[in-house]
Amino acid sequence: MIRIKNIAIGLLAFLFLTQCSEETQKSMGLKPIPNAFGDINELVVVSDSDVWEGDVGDTLQFYYSSAYPILPQPEPLLDIRHFTPEELDRAPDRRELRNYMIIADLSDSSSPTTQMITNDIGQEKVRQAIEDPKFTSMVGRDKWAKGQLIIYQFGDSRDALINNLKNNLAPVIKRIRKADSQKIDATIFFKGESNKLMSEVKNTMGVSMRIPDDFFLAMNNDGVIWMRKETDKVSSNIMITKRPYKNENQLSKAYIKSLRDSLGHYISTDIPNTYMKINDKDLPMLSQPIKMGNQYTIEARGIWEIQNDFMGGAFVSYLIHNPTNNELVFIDGFVHAPGENKRDHMQALEHIINTIRL
Repeated sequence: MIRIKNIAIGLLAFLFLTQCSEETQKSMGLKPIPNAFGDINELVVVSDSDVWEGDVGDTLQFYYSSAYPILPQPEPLLDIRHFTPEELDRAPDRRELRNYMIIADLSDSSSPTTQMITNDIGQEKVRQAIEDPKFTSMVGRDKWAKGQLIIYQFGDSRDALINNLKNNLAPVIKRIRKADSQKIDATIFFKGESNKLMSEVKNTMGVSMRIPDDFFLAMNNDGVIWMRKETDKVSSNIMITKRPYKNENQLSKAYIKSLRDSLGHYISTDIPNTYMKINDKDLPMLSQPIKMGNQYTIEARGIWEIQNDFMGGAFVSYLIHNPTNNELVFIDGFVHAPGENKRDHMQALEHIINTIRL
């Protein structure tokens, strides 16, 4: 599994391409631009067939389809689809998806994809990309449909293109996640928000958080709140608790593991002496410092299992330092979805958790 590292956002030069407004198009007698459609985590790669079938395509798939961190069974960061420019022209509906990456070796002026990029960004920008090795990417929007993200990646040779694809991985993933967040939010909160649960969390934990209406309260006891959403195939769960902040040793991977395992005793099955525990033997638990709501936070990801039973799944935990109240807020999301893909369900929990404000 490849762990994404921070890469300077300066590698990307952002271009926001504009389209005619719907009103302008109507006044000109033109058909209004359609709305983009497609799944989250889907990326359509546009390139010449020989580029896709060679080292460039292999590199792109290796990095951009690498494992999402961390799930019981490997699932890709992105679901990749590939079309050549000719294939887009033959099937116009293929141009109405949401996220595109258009890649080309700019030294090949006869390439249809190079010509597409040249038409989109202009000859001057292409010349700049060939002369400046730091100019490797541009971003556009709404090329063929409303709500589209278009990422252009290029190089003055195949080797340069491969290197740029590697170096731009983190900022590209970040931009796709941001583009997907609006659809994720609309999907999660399709039925609205649970005012009752949000009040329960605020009154008990002193934090605000958006909670979808299809979650229900499973427990509010011993300073622990447990909320659940149950379907025929997936159980999505969020647990919240607080601890007094005493010293920096608490802001550690070891403390998160100890705290989460202590909450695991609230989770059991019908079999006696069962409880939830982190399984960091089969897969490691990864942790890193981040900012959540401008607060210093330790994020941890891993897999869990039920001791003395055969159940398991993925989790993501956040330990947030609140210096104002001199306390730690711990919030954990976990999924049980036997036989189902878990990536999108984990992203939904992350999206909910990231609405928390102290």
